Amino acid sequence: MKPIELVLRGEHIALDALLKTTGLAPSGGAAKTMVVAGQVRVDGLDERRKTRKVRAGQVVQVGDVCVRVLAASAGNAVGDG
Repeated sequence: MKPIELVLRGEHIALDALLKTTGLAPSGGAAKTMVVAGQVRVDGLDERRKTRKVRAGQVVQVGDVCVRVLAASAGNAVGDG
């Protein structure tokens, strides 16, 4: 499966917001539940901090879906940093 590419607007995005923004979670509450349940990995390591700051260059994985986080550019960008 081709990875999803997420371009940041600022320096980072919260992990739960990333899951919701990319459509991997249908809501913020579902995203937080996924993280706490151990369904999310960041850079290959289990991550259970719901609001962990995810930065450019990092990879978030849920099941067989990967999200590559890219630095801000002139294109569409998202983030809370």
